Amino acid sequence: MRPTPNGDHHRRHGLSAAPPLAYYPRSSSSSASFKGCCCCLFLLSSFLLLLVLAVFLIIFLAVKPEKPQFDLQQVGVQYMGISTSNPSSLDGTGTAVSPSPTTASLSLTIHLLFTAVNPNKVGIKYGESRFTVMYRGIPLGKASVPGFYQEAHSTRNVEATIAVDRANLMQADAADLIRDASLSDRVQLRVLGDVGAKIRVLDFDSPGVQVSVDCAIVISPRKQSITDKQCGFDGLSV
Repeated sequence: MRPTPNGDHHRRHGLSAAPPLAYYPRSSSSSASFKGCCCCLFLLSSFLLLLVLAVFLIIFLAVKPEKPQFDLQQVGVQYMGISTSNPSSLDGTGTAVSPSPTTASLSLTIHLLFTAVNPNKVGIKYGESRFTVMYRGIPLGKASVPGFYQEAHSTRNVEATIAVDRANLMQADAADLIRDASLSDRVQLRVLGDVGAKIRVLDFDSPGVQVSVDCAIVISPRKQSITDKQCGFDGLSV
């Protein structure tokens, strides 16, 4: 006996397939977890950095650092010679020369002795220092001193030699140089320098400080020696 169409319809309806299970991606959950880890690491790093800075600041204030002292103690003339474009010349003898030379050249070797004093309870790290000798605003030669480390409560001598090899001066400056050397027996030079230093506490360096050196020296060409020296320090600039 054949089933009725209605019964067949109900059978087919009862055996129909279940709907597929829904799939929810987990990417949003992983992204939120990653962002949370990054945020925790950032907060932890910031806290550790602030803690280190706070400890360094406390130690720095407890040490009460003072500015280093850098003073020019001695200046020695090893050689000074002046020559002109004219046949006559002046080379440390004080002999008179032509009053109106076209050009003049200056050769000079001077030795500088500085004293670095560290009055602090901690060491000081000096960077490379540079010095320039000038005549009436004209740079003649330069010298540099390598950086060094100075222990606490110590004094150290620092030496530098400035060598000038036939620095040319034009007519007006040449005339002034010849007149100063031959008539007055005094040539005034200026020594400028910048000394950079950092105070070191527990292997940490403080922000750099700068001491400017400004010295006026007077040289006697006949005696080949220094007759006067005046130094000033512009102070400390961060």
